[in-house]
Amino acid sequence: MSQKSLNKVRVWDLPTRIFHWSLVACVIGLAITGTLGGSAMVWHFRFGYSVLTLLLFRLVWGLVGGRWSRFGSFIYAPQTVINYLKGRGKPEHGIGHSPIGAGSVFAMLAVLLVQVGTGLISDDEIAFAGPLTHLVSNATVGLSTNYHANIGKWLLLGLLLLHATAILFYLRRKHNLVGAMLHGDKTLVVAMPPSRDDTASRLTALLILAACAALVYWISTLAVPAF
Repeated sequence: MSQKSLNKVRVWDLPTRIFHWSLVACVIGLAITGTLGGSAMVWHFRFGYSVLTLLLFRLVWGLVGGRWSRFGSFIYAPQTVINYLKGRGKPEHGIGHSPIGAGSVFAMLAVLLVQVGTGLISDDEIAFAGPLTHLVSNATVGLSTNYHANIGKWLLLGLLLLHATAILFYLRRKHNLVGAMLHGDKTLVVAMPPSRDDTASRLTALLILAACAALVYWISTLAVPAF
């Protein structure tokens, strides 16, 4: 196949790429600080607030972001997933998130939202408590703390390992997912519309991120001061 028949397409806009790698860094920070405990929990909370900010941003960006970052581009009907597993996928399935990759993305977002959400109403009964613990019952706090510390973190770790395995699998098939998430482009054999990734869209993303950060900061201030 000649080079002239290949098409370079901007798939992942800059805000999506920054979100992705920032989320990776923050989740790693959460895992390390959560394991260390003690004074490291101060940073555990900071990483948690950062993850919540990023997740809120991604939910909004999934509605107004670049073409291939929008949820509408990778919400698939069950029959489409079945056809993909049977090897009857369509060309567009290899551009953004494939039917299997989409499932992984939604699962990761859901598990992270639950993990951060339960963290907001968890209490280690030593020195650290989530800012919203006083708004729910003691029973809810107990259930949330148990899930956050003993269930959710292992579920999240399992999804991360599955995600890493999938990346390696596709890499062996000469499909470099990491490269595209670094520079944003994919070289395709078919012409496809690119994601919008201009100055205006990046400024819009920055405003959305700022609004999400402000909301999360407000949530962090709801904690009852310790006396």
